[in-house]
Amino acid sequence: MSDFDSDNLSENEWDENSDLAWNEFDWELYLREQDSAIHRYLGFYEELKASPERIDEVADKMGWDRAEVEEAEERESPEKVLFSDEIYTLQKNPVYIATKALFLSLRKSWELASLTPGSIPQHLAVTFLSSLHRCEEQAIMAIHALDFGDYAMAICLFKRALSALNGSFAILGSEEADAVQAVCDLRGDMRVRLFDLREIWLRVISDCREDSDRQTDDEA
Repeated sequence: MSDFDSDNLSENEWDENSDLAWNEFDWELYLREQDSAIHRYLGFYEELKASPERIDEVADKMGWDRAEVEEAEERESPEKVLFSDEIYTLQKNPVYIATKALFLSLRKSWELASLTPGSIPQHLAVTFLSSLHRCEEQAIMAIHALDFGDYAMAICLFKRALSALNGSFAILGSEEADAVQAVCDLRGDMRVRLFDLREIWLRVISDCREDSDRQTDDEA
């Protein structure tokens, strides 16, 4: 089972928590907690980046496998489910966390190298960062669609993100990049992270196609 299964989302969570009354301070604490999840994911990723199974191993360390098991047990025994005041938002989505973490690491590495005078030409530095921004923007919109259960739209947006990802690969492999030693030193590691983003999104697209087909069958 995919660690980024779209069924891991909580439909109607907002309806179930409609009586929740949080002030700005409560929400700030909540958002800080979700920010820490991104850094926790990145910490596990750095620890396991030499492993060919790092995507699944990091997901396991984040507890996403266990969360799926607990949800399955709850569906089988609904009488055992107790009320929880924990609220679900996009920031808790495993695909969101993994995507944000990997883009954060890509930007940090590139920006750090770009800060050294004469290391990366300005045009190349800005072009690659712009490519990452376009890619991340499409991916986040896809995750929004995924959260709303619009699997067909999510697939389209993830495909756009993948197209933008290919653009980032092309920039890293360009003749201009070949002539810059700082880029040559970075791109091996950066390509690994880009490939991992691609793998995660392709898994989610596969899950979305299955869910979309299931919806179609149910409506027939």
